[in-house]
Amino acid sequence: MTDKSRFHHADRDGEMLSGEALHHRLYRTWSRDTGLIGWFSTTDHKEIGRRYLVTALVFLALGGALALAIRLQLATPESGLIDPDRYNQIFTMHGTTMMFLFAVPVMDAMAIYLVPLMLGTRNIAFPRLHAFSYYMYLFGGLMLWVAFAMDVGPDAGWFAYTPLSGPEYTPGKRTDIWAQMVTFTEIAALAVAVSLTATILKQRAPGMTLARMPLFVWSILIMSLMVIFSMPAVALASGMLLADRLVGTHFFNTYENGDSLLWQHLFWFFGHPEVYIIFVPATGFVSEIVQTFSRRQIFAYPAVVLALMGNGLLAFGLWVHHMFATGLPRLGYAFYTAASMSVAIPAAIQIFCWIATMWDGRPHFRVPLLWVVGFIITFVMGGLTGVMLASVPLDLQLHDTFFVVAHFHYVLIGGAVFPLLGALTYWWPKITGRMMSEKLGRVSFVLTFAGFHTTFFPMHFLGIMGMPRRVYTYPTGMEWETLNLIATIGAFTLALGVLSFVANLLVSLKRGEVAGPNPWDASGLEWATQSPPAPYNFAHIPVSTGRTPLWENRGHLPVVTGLRVDEKELLITKVLDAEPDIREPSPLPSVWPFVAAVLTGITFVGSIFTPWALVIGGVPIGIALIWWFWPKEPSIHPEPVIE
Repeated sequence: MTDKSRFHHADRDGEMLSGEALHHRLYRTWSRDTGLIGWFSTTDHKEIGRRYLVTALVFLALGGALALAIRLQLATPESGLIDPDRYNQIFTMHGTTMMFLFAVPVMDAMAIYLVPLMLGTRNIAFPRLHAFSYYMYLFGGLMLWVAFAMDVGPDAGWFAYTPLSGPEYTPGKRTDIWAQMVTFTEIAALAVAVSLTATILKQRAPGMTLARMPLFVWSILIMSLMVIFSMPAVALASGMLLADRLVGTHFFNTYENGDSLLWQHLFWFFGHPEVYIIFVPATGFVSEIVQTFSRRQIFAYPAVVLALMGNGLLAFGLWVHHMFATGLPRLGYAFYTAASMSVAIPAAIQIFCWIATMWDGRPHFRVPLLWVVGFIITFVMGGLTGVMLASVPLDLQLHDTFFVVAHFHYVLIGGAVFPLLGALTYWWPKITGRMMSEKLGRVSFVLTFAGFHTTFFPMHFLGIMGMPRRVYTYPTGMEWETLNLIATIGAFTLALGVLSFVANLLVSLKRGEVAGPNPWDASGLEWATQSPPAPYNFAHIPVSTGRTPLWENRGHLPVVTGLRVDEKELLITKVLDAEPDIREPSPLPSVWPFVAAVLTGITFVGSIFTPWALVIGGVPIGIALIWWFWPKEPSIHPEPVIE
C-alpha cells in the first residue's frame, strides 16, 4: 500500500482508525469553536435541543406563575386582587405562552435532541436552519414578554377572535404584538419540522426500515408533517389580521364584505391539529417508556403506527368542533360531531396496546412509568369529556364555561405534560450523564398528580353550574365559591409538585448518580453511545437489526465504517429500506443564521409600527441570507457509498 493510500484510509473510520485515536479525530472535527462566536455559530443538534428545552421550561414557569395569579383572583368572589384590564392580559398571556411558547417548542426540543441519536446519525439535516429556528423562537417570546412587562401585553385571548381583536375594538399595539409573535413562532416551528422530516426520511441508520423505526420517531415524523400542513393557516390568519390593523384591509370586517368567522376557520384549522401536534409526540414518549420498563417490544407495533397516522389525519377534520355555537349550517355539524368522536378511536387503540404491553411484560414501576400511568388515567378522563363536547346539544350548553377549561387541561396537561415529565426523567441520564433521584421523583409525581386533579376536576362541576370562563370575577351567592377555593388550593399543590420536579433536575446535575451509556437497559440506538453523547454522537454509524437493536445485539452492535473523520460527513440512506446511498458533507457552523434571525426579528418588530419596515428590513435580511447560502468550494463532495 502506498503512503497516499494509507493516508486516505487513515482519514476514514474503520479497522485502521478506531478507539481513542478515532475519538480524538472526530472530537476535533465535530466540536464547535470556543468563545462567544462559537456559541452563536453552533449547529450541533444537542446544543440547540438543550437551548430549546431550557427556554421552553422557562416559559412554562412564567405561564404557570400567571395561572397561579388567575387562581388567586378566582379563589373568592368579587375579588379586587387584579383589575379587569390586567386580568385580560394575564389570561391571554397564560394561554399564549403555554400553547405557542411552551407546548410545541418543548416537543421540538426533545425531538431535536433525540431523533438523530435514535436514528444513529451524527447530526440533524439542515443544521443551520434549525439553529435559525431557535433564535426566531427566542426573539418572539422575548418580544411578547417584554410587552407584557411594559403593560402593553395582548388582551384579546390566546385565540384573538375577530372582531374583538380588530382595530375597532382593540386599538393600540397589544394585538399587533400578539399577531407578530405568532409569525416568529410559526417560522421556527416550520423550520424545525422541515429539518426533522428530512432527517427521519434520509438519515436513518442502515437497516432501519420504516417498519423498524422507533415509535417516538414515527410520532415526530407525523407531528412534523402536521406542522407543515397546519401552521401556514395560522401564519396566514395572523398576517391578514396585521394587514387589517396596520394597512387598512378588511379581511375580517363584515361591514366591508369581510368575514369575521373566517378568522375562526383559519385559526382552528391550525388550533385543533395543534392539540395533536402536542399530543402525538407525547404518545411517542409513552411508547418508548412502556417498552423499556415492560421489558418487551410494544404490543401490536403496526397498530400503534396506524393509530398515530389516524390521529394525524383525523385532527384536520375537527376544527369546527370549536364553532358549534356560531350558527353554521346544521348539516355540517353532523360531520364534525362524527369526526370529533371518531378521533378517540386511534387514541384508544394506542392505550390498549400500552396496557397490553405492560400486562404481557414484566413492568418495573420506576418513576418514568409512574408518569405514564398517571397520563393514561388522566387522558382517558379528558378524552371522555371531549366526546361529550362533540355532541352539539351538550356543547351548546357547556360552551364558554369552565367545563371546557377542565377538558382542555385534562387533555393537554394529562395528555402532554405528564408524558413529558416522564420523558425528561427517562432521557435525563442521556442528556446530562446523571440519574435523577427516584425518591424525589415519586414525591413530585404524587404532588403533581393530586394537585392536578384537585385543580381541574372541580371545574367540570363549575361549568355544569354555569360559571363562564374568561371572566375576572363572579358575584357572591352563585354557589361557586367552595369549588373555586378547592381549585386554587389544588393549583398551588400542582405548582409544588412541578417545583419539586425541577429541584430534582437541578440537584441531579451535581449530585445525581453517574449514569452509564444505558442505565435503564433500554433497546434504542440512542443508548448505544456515551452519556452525554460526544459532539459526533457515534464513533461508528450503527446498523439496526430490528425494532429493539440493543436487546437483539447485547454482545456486539454491528456498525458501518468508511466515513471521513477530518471533515463533517453524514451517511445518507434510502427512504423506504434505509440502504446506504451516499456520503454527504454536513454544513459547517456559521454565525449567519443568528445574524439573519436578529435582522428578521428587528424587521418584524418594526413592522408593528410601520409597514415600511418590511421593505427596508428586506435588504439587510437578503444580505445575511446571501452570506448564509453563498456557495463555497467544499473540501469534500457527496460520494457514493463504498460497498
